[in-house]
Amino acid sequence: MLRYALHDVLKASSPITTAPALPYSALTYSIPTLMAETTLKAVAAKMAKLDITMLTTHTSRGQLSTRPMSNNGDVEYDGNSYYFTYEGSRTVSDITENPHVSLGFSGPDYLYVSVVGTATLIRQRATLEKHWLPELKRWFKDGIDTPGIVLIRVQARRLKFWHGEENGEVTL
Repeated sequence: MLRYALHDVLKASSPITTAPALPYSALTYSIPTLMAETTLKAVAAKMAKLDITMLTTHTSRGQLSTRPMSNNGDVEYDGNSYYFTYEGSRTVSDITENPHVSLGFSGPDYLYVSVVGTATLIRQRATLEKHWLPELKRWFKDGIDTPGIVLIRVQARRLKFWHGEENGEVTL
C-alpha cells in the first residue's frame, strides 16, 4: 500500500484552507496499489472454506439482481462454481436472458473474493448427481428427482481477491 497525506493533496489542489490544521497522522490514508497477478490455485486455497456467495445477475429490464447462494461444501475450486436452484426461479430466467454474472464471497480475516463469469444451466442427471450432497434435501426434498431442479455452473473469467493487505487478480 502506498501512503499519502491528505494535507499534501489539499495543499496542492486548493489555495484556501478554512479548517483548523489536524495532526499529520489524522490526515494519512491508504491508496491501494495495482493488483498483483496470482494463480487460480492460490485463490482457490483462500476460498476453500467459503460457502455462501452473493450471485448477481442481470434482469430483463437491465437491472442487477443479487441473492445469496450456497455451494454446500462443493468448494474444490477450479474456476467453476455450482449452485442448485429451481427452473421457475428468477435466477434461471435472468441467466437465460443474459449469462454474464458475478459472485461475491466474504470470509474470515478480511477476505473478499469477486468472480466475474458466465453461467450455464445444467439439467443432466449425471452432472446433478456429481454435485449433489445430502444436505441439499433441506431445499430439494426429492433430491435430484425434485421437479424443476437445475444446477447453475458459473465459469470464472476473472477473479479478484483482497485479504488484509494482500490482493491479487487472475484472468482465466
